[in-house]
Amino acid sequence: MSIRIAIPEPTSNDAAYNARSLPPYLAALQSVGALPVVVPLHERQDRVARLLASTQGVLLPGSGFDVDPERYGEGRIAACGPADAGRTAVDELLLQDAFNLHKPIFAICHGVQTLNVWRNGSLIQDLETVLATKVNHSPGRDVINAHPLHIVAGSRLAAAARHVLDEECNSSHHQAVGRVGDNLRVTAVSPADGVIEAVELDSSDHFVVGVQWHPERTYTVSALSRALFSTFVVAAEAWRLRPAEASVATA
Repeated sequence: MSIRIAIPEPTSNDAAYNARSLPPYLAALQSVGALPVVVPLHERQDRVARLLASTQGVLLPGSGFDVDPERYGEGRIAACGPADAGRTAVDELLLQDAFNLHKPIFAICHGVQTLNVWRNGSLIQDLETVLATKVNHSPGRDVINAHPLHIVAGSRLAAAARHVLDEECNSSHHQAVGRVGDNLRVTAVSPADGVIEAVELDSSDHFVVGVQWHPERTYTVSALSRALFSTFVVAAEAWRLRPAEASVATA
């Protein structure tokens, strides 16, 4: 039976963005033998919960919206874009389900920002405004090698990269992880400006990996991108309910 991966619609009110951005995630998951389960953002919570009960992992994709800075205790600066309440609500359901049951999580771009804030971290609301960085973190969807990436040795990300610690990555974001969330550790940075490019849960038995770039866009040309999706789905395949977690799932 195929491994079922929950993935929310990227946005609640931008059909064109969804139509453009969702297919690469679905294709990457299908290429490694998983069955994507797209979670609508306008469903009732009980129906979303029923969908999640049949899944073995959660993928949080990118979005055309920003995370509301009120969620990490900051006022909104002018360069911070609007939030998407529908996406936020579903992301929180998915994260709660995955952390309750130790389901594997793979978070990408907006997804890693949401993960970090959900773990009580904060964001840099706009890299150019706050850091005045000279690195172009948003050069366009078709740029494959946007900037260098340094991966931390000993991380899940390093294992996926076969311990090659210096890579190039694509990039399409104006915000980034600021204060790192509870029990998350930094596993990759942009070496020229120190921007955090990846985090993972500091846990040996719960696969939670978040990257700021877009491996779904480079799946066909990047060994690291393919390895990230593959290791995520392998973790989902190995996932098993523990007795205490099973009682939560059926309560």
